[in-house]
Amino acid sequence: MKTQKFKTNIACGNCLAKVTPLLDSEPKIDSWSVDLQSDDRILTVVSNDITADEVFRTVIKAGFIAKPL
Repeated sequence: MKTQKFKTNIACGNCLAKVTPLLDSEPKIDSWSVDLQSDDRILTVVSNDITADEVFRTVIKAGFIAKPL
């Protein structure tokens, strides 16, 4: 398993609710979480084979940005 971290603009529970269905439905993602307490709103993605670009494209569908750290 590979862990990737991204700085996001997912700022609150409502934002999280918008992105959750997209991240949950991405078959390449084994698990994910967003640290809403962090100033950078860190998205952590665990996967064997998803690329940073694929995570970016998944998150942007919900209207948010995910920049690799």
